[in-house]
Amino acid sequence: MGWSTHHPVGLIHYAPQHCFRGYTLTTTRGGLDANLVDMEGRVCHRWHSEEGIAYAYLLANGNLLLRTDPPQEADGAETMGGSSAAILELDWESNEVWSYRNPYLHHDYERLPNGNTLVLLWQRIPTDVTARVQGGFVSDDDPDQMFGDLVEEITPEGTSVYQWHSWLHMSDEEDVICPLEARRERSHGNSLNITAGGDLLVSFRQTSTIGIVDRESGDFKWKWGPGEIKHQHNPTYLDNGLVLLFDNGSHRRGMDYSRVIEVDPESNEIVWDYRGEPTMSFYSYNISSAERLPNGNTLICEGAPGRIFEVTPGKEIVWEYINPYFLGVKRPTSANPSKYTNSVFRAHRYGPGHPALQGRDLDPARYASLNRLYS
Repeated sequence: MGWSTHHPVGLIHYAPQHCFRGYTLTTTRGGLDANLVDMEGRVCHRWHSEEGIAYAYLLANGNLLLRTDPPQEADGAETMGGSSAAILELDWESNEVWSYRNPYLHHDYERLPNGNTLVLLWQRIPTDVTARVQGGFVSDDDPDQMFGDLVEEITPEGTSVYQWHSWLHMSDEEDVICPLEARRERSHGNSLNITAGGDLLVSFRQTSTIGIVDRESGDFKWKWGPGEIKHQHNPTYLDNGLVLLFDNGSHRRGMDYSRVIEVDPESNEIVWDYRGEPTMSFYSYNISSAERLPNGNTLICEGAPGRIFEVTPGKEIVWEYINPYFLGVKRPTSANPSKYTNSVFRAHRYGPGHPALQGRDLDPARYASLNRLYS
């Protein structure tokens, strides 16, 4: 729904008796800071990186794992959504303790129990493979070699110990690019997670597909989405064996709208969903996330407008926050011509018992001048 310049920001609503109390981590895309916000909408801690913080999450040791702004040059990949020059690990005081730099990094990454890091990279795919790909709109600058998605596991020293080339396991007949998307990319992977069994859970925006990939063979154990979801983000594997995701709903037939759904990989049945009321009141063309909280509620990041809210299983909104930190857009595009943004790629909620927060100073008074602006 349309916003005027007088739309309220910061904390909009809070029903303490129904929430999972904790701290919410947010980052304005294109900014230099990540904010840990309490239930009252006050900043309790802030990390800073001059390389930019496009997206971040907390590790158990209290360090922040983040991806940076795009590189200066990456064979054209630097102009695509989700591009980053590096993944950094910062300690609580924002000191860099680890980094992995690769100009083809994008969107997502995950620190593994063995200390390695799973990363998502772009890589040019062969000309003959590109020629066989179906769908997408044709333009004068269509590449002879599309970008494809490469999943790689790297050691702390940066050595690659595992690779999965997504395009080798995609079907020319089934994995068809949306007709309203350009043919620069085969799949545009925007999420990378691990299932309980150690397999890969992936999301491809170009083909509106999510899937579980057998880590050993590289083949899909489950692939689902076309005709059901549109340009989704952030599928996560739940303890109950179901998959939660943010269905952006852009390029639907009829009215565009977003929803959050829970799908059963065994039956392809959607067992729970959340939509706006009215439906058109909840929509993010791109980015966004959904996270199942320990009390059964769901934290939803409606990314493009910077809205983060918590809903109960009965779909009641019990916490709502509008990111108040707006930035000038460095690279406006025809697809996103905005001059200013408060958009948030993803948001995460951490309970007070989370190991990353133990012994930390989370007094919002340290950021009193900042918090006064939005209280």
